[in-house]
Amino acid sequence: MDVVYDGVGKDTFEKNLNVMRLRGMLVLYGMSSGPVPPVDPAKLSEKGSLYMARTTLAHFTATREELLARTSALFAMIAAGKLKVQVARKYPLADAALAHRDMEARKLAGKLLLIP
Repeated sequence: MDVVYDGVGKDTFEKNLNVMRLRGMLVLYGMSSGPVPPVDPAKLSEKGSLYMARTTLAHFTATREELLARTSALFAMIAAGKLKVQVARKYPLADAALAHRDMEARKLAGKLLLIP
């Protein structure tokens, strides 16, 4: 694969390295299963001169201008049908604790909405 985006971390890290193509990029943006183990840079070379990045949203929205530009681009893609938002479940705001428990138990695949 050209790029693998990983929000899971520890449980998928090795598998991700094994499916990447030559000079592929692994972008780590979350660690829901825990942090990835330390990586020997030589391993990235052995697997095909791979690149790896650990991103944080705050670094891409450091200024108000960046935040507005990125959110405008995001909502434009949604409006154009280029990006589909998967809403797994809607909860009344009064059920926020239940929504949190369902998230922790990984009962949801997608986003959850709290409705006031």
